[in-house]
Amino acid sequence: MRITWLGHSAFRVDLRDSHILIDPFLTGNPKFTGSLDEVSAGVTHIVLTHGHDDHVGDAPEIAKRTGAQIVANFEVCMYVHGQGAQNVNPGNTGGVIPCGEFSVALTPAVHSASTIIDGKPVYLGNPNGVVLLPAQGPRVYHCGDTAIFGDMALIREMYQPEIGLVPVGDRFTMDGATAALAVKRYFDFRDVIPMHYGTFPIIDSTPEAFLAAMQGASARVHVPQIGEAIEF
Repeated sequence: MRITWLGHSAFRVDLRDSHILIDPFLTGNPKFTGSLDEVSAGVTHIVLTHGHDDHVGDAPEIAKRTGAQIVANFEVCMYVHGQGAQNVNPGNTGGVIPCGEFSVALTPAVHSASTIIDGKPVYLGNPNGVVLLPAQGPRVYHCGDTAIFGDMALIREMYQPEIGLVPVGDRFTMDGATAALAVKRYFDFRDVIPMHYGTFPIIDSTPEAFLAAMQGASARVHVPQIGEAIEF
């Protein structure tokens, strides 16, 4: 498995035959300087945690261009279908969605979820975290945007994720110290990658608070550069 951080909460996960984008907010992301064509080359699936614009991002356009299947909750799938994405695979919180070589579990997240149309917020279902469950390889929990919550313990018990992609930027998600508390109290990750920081001035610019609070933890913390891939 290869995981590439694309900035903010966006990742590319490459399995053997499946190539997955998660929350591909690329156009409009001031820290992403790569090529949208290169990042989306060969993509088979796009997994979305919730309906905010900085997570749906380029998903409809990439799906229209590549035919990639969008996996998300029902409301988000209907929204991107209305934007021209024909191949959608909907589910909802608590369900597991088959995607061939892997499945996607939609977990709770403590956040909000909507988009703005004609100046008004439009409901796009509940926010989610997602657990990628490959037939072979480590299980990956992308927390989405969330606060800490006690039922994270159930996510560990039910899905036993080995890799955590964890928001640390504060204001809209957990801050670094709280994210470290969540990792240490509720999970048994082998590897952790912090995310959702440094994109806009309003959120934390670095993951330093998370790194400091993770001192002594058993999980290995990776802080890749945007566009850098890590092999697992």
